[in-house]
Amino acid sequence: MVNILEVVHDESLPKENWWGKNYVCQINDFWFLPKFLPSTIRVLNEFKPLPNDVILASFPKTGTTWLKSLVFSIVNRSSKESLVKHNPHDLVPTLEVQSSSITTHDESHSTRLYSTHIPYQLLGNTFHSSNCRVVYITRNPKDTLVSMWHFTNKWKDADQDGPWHLEEAIEKFCSGVFPGGPYYDHVMGFRKASLEKPKNIFLITYEELMKDTKIHVKRLAEFLGCPFMNEEEVDEIVKNCSFDILSSYEVNKSGDFPSWFQVPYNSFFRQGVVGDHKNYLDAKTIERIDALTRDKFHGAGFMYGI
Repeated sequence: MVNILEVVHDESLPKENWWGKNYVCQINDFWFLPKFLPSTIRVLNEFKPLPNDVILASFPKTGTTWLKSLVFSIVNRSSKESLVKHNPHDLVPTLEVQSSSITTHDESHSTRLYSTHIPYQLLGNTFHSSNCRVVYITRNPKDTLVSMWHFTNKWKDADQDGPWHLEEAIEKFCSGVFPGGPYYDHVMGFRKASLEKPKNIFLITYEELMKDTKIHVKRLAEFLGCPFMNEEEVDEIVKNCSFDILSSYEVNKSGDFPSWFQVPYNSFFRQGVVGDHKNYLDAKTIERIDALTRDKFHGAGFMYGI
């Protein structure tokens, strides 16, 4: 077990290659990109959430962009203009990626919105120290894998290091040596916490949100303590945060790179569909991942992911 307080650089941490020569560092059984290791450690050691804070947690490529737009709109009604002008990741900064966006003012009446990919197993005590609210979104593992594969191949490094081949991505995902991974442990950490602390941790799946967005937006608003007064408000947010509308805005079609990550803004809007893995994974790979899902999820009572 690594003592987080003692980690100041990655030289002493276990490392594994995950894409070509690119490696990830391991902290307490989870894998992190070395670029974000210092800021991740800083979050774990220094971030003090306020009681009114809302943290959107997720494994990478599980619906984070959409969740950010929805929750931002729920908390900040009449926020369409902000969505038109700003990418959702600039409206809801990621703690370990955009650490300069963390405010330190103590205004208990205000709601600060942040997101994170840090697993519950590392960040859970921080959450509970403040009684803040956490919304966790997860997604079918096969769709998560394919989405991450596409996303990674749009990184700046892809030109220099060569593409991340799907076969390699599959192996790394299944072994857990994957940015933020292992996927199954990440999901189960938050799932267990949501059962133990339902007033503070809200778990939703990408598939549920896609199937009936309106119902789950209302559930989210109730959980966040800002229920809707009428159905028109709900309809407006669902429409304004739809994939077609968000992806049509110039800021989200932009090929510009944000200062905080090595992909263009348009990389956050690819398809936003359920079941896209069927277009890329063969039957043998699908069964391999489904077997992992039955073991890791179904075996622990979480009947999801197949």
